[in-house]
Amino acid sequence: MELEGFRALVTGGTAGIGLASARLLAESGADVLIAGRDAGHGEAAAATHGRLRFVRADLADPASVEVLVRRAGDVDVLVNNAASFPGAMTVDQDAGSFARTFDTNVRGTYFLTAGLVGGMLARQRGSIVNITSMVAVKGVPAASVYSASKAAVESLTRTWAVEFGSHGVRVNAVAPGPTGTEGVQAQWGDTNDELGRALPLGRVAAPLEIAHAVLFLASPRASFITGATLHVDGGGAAI
Repeated sequence: MELEGFRALVTGGTAGIGLASARLLAESGADVLIAGRDAGHGEAAAATHGRLRFVRADLADPASVEVLVRRAGDVDVLVNNAASFPGAMTVDQDAGSFARTFDTNVRGTYFLTAGLVGGMLARQRGSIVNITSMVAVKGVPAASVYSASKAAVESLTRTWAVEFGSHGVRVNAVAPGPTGTEGVQAQWGDTNDELGRALPLGRVAAPLEIAHAVLFLASPRASFITGATLHVDGGGAAI
């Protein structure tokens, strides 16, 4: 129980990679707050483990982010997982979807982190894990907006590692390859499986495979790792 006594917040924690990560953190002893937009899904997810608690939040809404900061209180582990991931060719991309993606993936992540990291800095400990993507550094048709937003988060990861490191707060990123989640399947369909088949390992990931990387970076086992991006992408970064 290496995280006994730790408090964690996982955004987008009601399904997929977020829920898998929240469960692993809880199984390691942490008390975990999972945030998401859908109350029904959230309550159902929280019921799967006694250390999980749900709070409704929309990272695209600045007022909701402020409420989440207040409700979360002091946290030792922050997993920035909530994301919007539209698929559209650049010439077909609508402005509303573009705005919501950056509002969620970049602005929401930024101000949630800014609101919670002060307590970590004061306590001289904390771990922030940002979920980015293989496509942050690879060109994939129809992923321009999502890719750009995740590249921004990888840049924030490096900057925050430098800003916060002297106060004992580590900041890292996990960059998954194509992963078999309901949300991704609904948005990308067969394209997700095609991306998986093109990887050296020849398949998509299960959410739990990504979650193990999140747990590692969040835990004391990664105590000398900060500013890094861990590619959990079936070899995608190698090609």
